[in-house]
Amino acid sequence: MFVGAVAPGSQGSLREANSARIVEAVKAYGRITQVELSSVTGLSAATVSNIVKQLLDQGVVQTRATTRSGRRAQEVSLAASSSLGVGVHIASRSLSVVLADSSMALSGAQRLPLPVEHRSDTTLDRTALLIAELADQVGASMDDIAGVGLAIPTALGAGVRPGLGALTGWIDVDIDQLLAARLQRQVLVVREAEAGAVGETRFGALRGVGVGLFVHVADTVDACLMVGGVPFRGAGSAGALGHVRVEPGGAICRCGGRGCLNTVASAEALAEPLRVSHGPMSLRAIVRAAADGDPGCRQVVADAAAAVGGAVADAATLLAPQRVVIGGDLAATGEVFLAPIREALRSRPVLPRDDGLVVPTEDPQMVARGALALIHDAIGPAAGASSEG
Repeated sequence: MFVGAVAPGSQGSLREANSARIVEAVKAYGRITQVELSSVTGLSAATVSNIVKQLLDQGVVQTRATTRSGRRAQEVSLAASSSLGVGVHIASRSLSVVLADSSMALSGAQRLPLPVEHRSDTTLDRTALLIAELADQVGASMDDIAGVGLAIPTALGAGVRPGLGALTGWIDVDIDQLLAARLQRQVLVVREAEAGAVGETRFGALRGVGVGLFVHVADTVDACLMVGGVPFRGAGSAGALGHVRVEPGGAICRCGGRGCLNTVASAEALAEPLRVSHGPMSLRAIVRAAADGDPGCRQVVADAAAAVGGAVADAATLLAPQRVVIGGDLAATGEVFLAPIREALRSRPVLPRDDGLVVPTEDPQMVARGALALIHDAIGPAAGASSEG
């Protein structure tokens, strides 16, 4: 997957265009080796090496030695700035906050449980307080924070209001404005699937992958396609995997459609068959019980995984991703959830029979880290610590 395009003209113009391609690739992937840069930009290894040296002298990038596949490599990232960014993930039952400068080396991180149907005002107050506490722990103040990236379940429109997802009690709440007013800092609100996809591209299983798909399965199902290190947003609704029809005569979804994936693979859908045998159960309780070997909980998780797998296999047939990363609460059940998804993809003759095609996320705070990366992208390397929302 090539990033950018070479501008016509003199040798100077060509060098500038190639430099821009490399900077954009480093920005898109966060940390990337020179070998990977050559692959994603289409430039020769010698050209990449020369341009990286120039950018290093100019203070645009920084490098460090690393190891990939048992071989030594030179890893490239954007030069760090002194301003701090914050990544926040507000889910239905948890709050995650991470803090870092533009080098993306985490300075602080914390994850807290949230009560059922938590209120927007109380949760935003907790978020502001936790951000201030983390800044204080690393010897910084709110003046050192340039912006906040906030990931929430399925967002609506421009991404500032939760839509038909887990935070239904937050509909029509201007989250970005309310949190910005509390912090006096810029706030960027994004879908948790997009933040997770960006996090996996910068720090996880999608690093160096030209076309990758991130699927977030928790209270609802959502997805994000990454192309050349950049989220594909389409006209604004790309990635709404939970609203793909999987049962034409099925139940009515919250969106008004019939038989959406969310009607068979959401927290409510998993809990309903267990009501008689287990009583009311939260998604977290179902996940814990399935991981502990409860037969009924393992069965409903496997059933949901089969439905998700069918939708993911359809998407993979159309989009041909090089890797699919599964995140969210249900991924914590391990092979109970992942095996049916892999089997669904193996059943499609046009897809590669590669068990490494589908992998779980390895960091429970990856969504918050992705939101952190996105706010650093938004504020830019030249942003000062006094940026306000």
